[in-house]
Amino acid sequence: MVRIRHRIAPTRWPSADEAQASQLFSPVQVGPLELKQRTWVPAMVPWRATDEGFVTEAMLSWYGRFAQGRPGAVVVEATGIRDIPSGPLLRIGHDRFVDGLRRLTDRVHEQSQGQTKVLIQLIDFLAIKRRPPQDKFLSRFLKIDEALRGRVAQAHGEARGRQADSAELRAFLQTLDAQQLQAVLSPRDFEDMRMGYRERVTDTHLPHIRELPQVLPDLFAQAALRAEQAGFDGVELHFAHAYTMASFLSRLNTREDGYGSDVQGRLRLPLEVVDAVQAKLSPQTALGCRFLADEVIEGGSRIDDAVAYAQSFAQAGLHFLSLSKGGKFEDAKQPRVGHAAYPYTGPSGHECMPTIYSDARGPVGRNLPLAKAVRAAVRAAGFDTPVVAAGALTSFEVAEGALRNGDCDIVASARQSLADPDWWRKMHLGLGDEIRRCALTNYCEGLDQVHKQVTCRLWDRELSAEEPDVLMSWDNKRRLTAPPWAHEGSDGDDG
Repeated sequence: MVRIRHRIAPTRWPSADEAQASQLFSPVQVGPLELKQRTWVPAMVPWRATDEGFVTEAMLSWYGRFAQGRPGAVVVEATGIRDIPSGPLLRIGHDRFVDGLRRLTDRVHEQSQGQTKVLIQLIDFLAIKRRPPQDKFLSRFLKIDEALRGRVAQAHGEARGRQADSAELRAFLQTLDAQQLQAVLSPRDFEDMRMGYRERVTDTHLPHIRELPQVLPDLFAQAALRAEQAGFDGVELHFAHAYTMASFLSRLNTREDGYGSDVQGRLRLPLEVVDAVQAKLSPQTALGCRFLADEVIEGGSRIDDAVAYAQSFAQAGLHFLSLSKGGKFEDAKQPRVGHAAYPYTGPSGHECMPTIYSDARGPVGRNLPLAKAVRAAVRAAGFDTPVVAAGALTSFEVAEGALRNGDCDIVASARQSLADPDWWRKMHLGLGDEIRRCALTNYCEGLDQVHKQVTCRLWDRELSAEEPDVLMSWDNKRRLTAPPWAHEGSDGDDG
């Protein structure tokens, strides 16, 4: 990709009358829910849960602050469906999490004065380990088998291959350079050494991977039921990016047990999850999914796959389809020793969260053609399922244009909503000149990458005597919620 630094282009914000007459601020039906407007804050992981996965006051403030901007919907971060240790990630894999999640839904409804619907994104993920030091990998983690011995013997002689004991073979491997190691290690072992061990859905030699189709539908269904009990208005199934369900949908899924290899096989488990969740939820709770319009990676799924998936999901009765792009492990940059691979550091990660450093197309709206193709295919199949688009949609002109052009039915904006949680409301009131515009530098994503509490550079150091009780980050250097909107008319009724 030719790297060009783009500037944030000036934009014209609507008057209050223009906003009132716009599609962006018109209602839309999402299954059983009516959103007051077609504005959507998608899921972001802010690293504010406890190490046990419980809701914290910092998390309540985070979502309450988005709710003050009164978007049509807020989607709560990727929330783990298993009752297993997951670090400071939100969890819903047991009934003990429900009370805290109910406090969260109450906060959003209260802070938005009932104008914002709150959904939760449910996720499953497979194991990933930190990149080990090379000597430690070769001395401890590398499995010595006959295939490895044969490759070493062929390249370096029988005495160093088949005839050497394990300790001697490991010691010899330590003397090889990277090119020589790549020649004798299996591709998977070489990647594990360079990137850290990572499970795949195709690792069916592992019983817990082989049994995923038998386990996941009920885990998702039970989690969705807890979400409903906690007061969420809807559930978003996380079928995107680098995680378990997206991996089942990927063309790289070559499982031969009926859950991979072709479109029908790749769709089988996602549709079984949808069916199990639908059986648990009441008719009043919306259900949709987020999936990829293009994986971007070599050999991955493309728009033709996404179209087939979208039509199947619509036929299965999902109430919305939220689209993303890329964000995969397969092209991630090599992590530092002691760190795990991060799936938003390669070309597919850039396509997921495009920045001002981009190709000639620039970052803004670059994924809208994919959303348009998916929406057109869903409509051609006879379904009116709303399509949610995202990807640097940071101005009224772009958002309204996407709706009027038939690219999507709902506009999602994560980074701009983080930069200014009130931006939807400021637009609606004709006060767009007061909007704090996202710089699209991915400062926030950089914090996420190292598991620091996510903030925005545009506001994380703004402190004043009028805010004596601001919640601060672990290192006490950054504020954890955006500053309040000081406009004297901000309490007006714009619902």
